[in-house]
Amino acid sequence: MSERGNPLVPGGDPLERYRPEFPILERKIYLNSNSLGALSRRAIAYLREFERDWNDLGASAWYELWLGKLEQVRAALGRTVGAAPATIALLPSISAGLAAVAGSVDFRRRNRVVVTELDFPTLCYPFLSRERTGLEVVMVESPDGIEVPLHRIEAAVDDRTAILATSHVFFSSGAIQQVEELSRIAHRHGALLLLDAYQSTGQIPVDVGAWGVDLLLSGALKWLCGGPGLAFLYVRPDLDLQPTTLSWFGVEDQFSFDPRAARPHAHARRFELGTPAVGAAFTAAGGLEIIEEAGINRIRDRNRTLTADLIDRLSDAGFRPHVAQDPARRSAVVLADHPDAASAVGSLAESGIIIDHRKDRVRLSPHFYNTIEDNRLAVEALATCRP
Repeated sequence: MSERGNPLVPGGDPLERYRPEFPILERKIYLNSNSLGALSRRAIAYLREFERDWNDLGASAWYELWLGKLEQVRAALGRTVGAAPATIALLPSISAGLAAVAGSVDFRRRNRVVVTELDFPTLCYPFLSRERTGLEVVMVESPDGIEVPLHRIEAAVDDRTAILATSHVFFSSGAIQQVEELSRIAHRHGALLLLDAYQSTGQIPVDVGAWGVDLLLSGALKWLCGGPGLAFLYVRPDLDLQPTTLSWFGVEDQFSFDPRAARPHAHARRFELGTPAVGAAFTAAGGLEIIEEAGINRIRDRNRTLTADLIDRLSDAGFRPHVAQDPARRSAVVLADHPDAASAVGSLAESGIIIDHRKDRVRLSPHFYNTIEDNRLAVEALATCRP
């Protein structure tokens, strides 16, 4: 392939035009999008717009501008998972969403929740904290620390299971789960499928309707490049779950200010927990706009190429990648064993290369704004950081 034809060098890919949108790339080699997506100039501009509105209009900005912006962001977040705006609730964090869901499920008849040992701990904690009330949390083990075989999950789910709660992409290996199969397993036993898609939305196409997902949680922080402070919950539109914690943003006719009428919103908004963080929504709008313009399928294709190159370079440098064997099951989260991962990450940061680590592995997570050159420089620097 000629240099000009390489889709990952300047001028070779339409997505390359977005690289200047992210100022950090002018100063750093940034390969840590699974911890925090890069901040865009567009997000910065929208945040300044929010500040101007606040300064110019004061409280009237709520009614003239901000409620409309929240609706725009709700709709954009819905599109990232193939869902209508009415099925999306805005939340401050994944933990808040999990608490709202856990409080809405009747665990008296079905008192089991199935999770896996590779899920991010936040997904497990709200259910583990309810074990003292009689809830049973079943932890499905992984034989290799990379994937959890479907047959093990299937063996754990039974007619006592209320929820199968697990990840679309495992944070500790980057492996992609087969969501349609997870849905089949849960629904065959009358259980709900709760999908943690924080590690996937923005880098991998998601379609909650086609996959049969009942509940999905994600946020703007990572691959959607929207920053902290804004998460969201998708609720299947015909799912009759009612939250036990109801806020003034979660009720019908909220501006009637009636303390005697606690009527939950008919749509997913009934799960919203108080006044949304408008500043976070403005920031998220910038990242969401770029992701939608770039196109999730093009992003996925570019990230596949970046990931394959990164795995090859790590292997050639003597590192053992900790990723799924099947390339189709790999996301853009790449881990590799390292004898002193924490020190290596610190050393690279001093030279302007931003990666991360989880326990005894380094973690590199390239996104569509990265290039092959970023990979090369990062792996070469990593190779010099062995004790």
